[in-house]
Amino acid sequence: MKNLVVLTGAGVSAESGIRTFRDTNGLWEDHRVEDVASPEGFARNPELVLDFYNQRRAQARDVQPNAAHRALAEFEKQPGWNVHIITQNVDDLHDRAGSAHVLHLHGMLNQMRSVKDENTAYNCPGDISLGDLAPDGHQLRPHIVWFGEQVPLIEAAAELVETADALLVVGTSLQVYPAAGLLHYAPAGCPVYVIDPHQPEANRRGVRYVVEAASTGVPKALAALLA
Repeated sequence: MKNLVVLTGAGVSAESGIRTFRDTNGLWEDHRVEDVASPEGFARNPELVLDFYNQRRAQARDVQPNAAHRALAEFEKQPGWNVHIITQNVDDLHDRAGSAHVLHLHGMLNQMRSVKDENTAYNCPGDISLGDLAPDGHQLRPHIVWFGEQVPLIEAAAELVETADALLVVGTSLQVYPAAGLLHYAPAGCPVYVIDPHQPEANRRGVRYVVEAASTGVPKALAALLA
């Protein structure tokens, strides 16, 4: 069996209607990222942060997987291939499309945790309010890895990339570390496809670029793997 490892970023979810912040001058839904996606922002104004993620959670419930999500899920039926997705996105669109093996590198909107325990997550079907407590008696917060926090699953993600017989990079700028460093764990000779509508400024050796949106570029890259 061959292993297809897929690293996805905000560009995949954008086609389902979830806005990214890197395309809007550092603003995420009209907020400074530092104010709504950092421990310091939460300490300054926890109500703002909780409300921000309550809105993001409601938005995510209203959108649907797009052709890129569905193509990746469908590829799991391809004989001779295992598919593992490492996503930087905090939505559950890959899961809802039917992908069976999804590593959520930065956590999930539909989960929450105590401010004192990053290892125990709880389902979060609705809103989180200031004063809502986890079983350990501490305030609940989104189970999201914010800027400035450690990424607990980065080692597991690197180990997955090391097993890749093919690597797809979809809808991510590869500018934010540590996730950007995952590309370097791909085995020598492993074909790497980067699907992005923006032509890269400089080509990386051995990387095949599909300069298209995820919804059309992912099916083309998958077809190329089988050619």
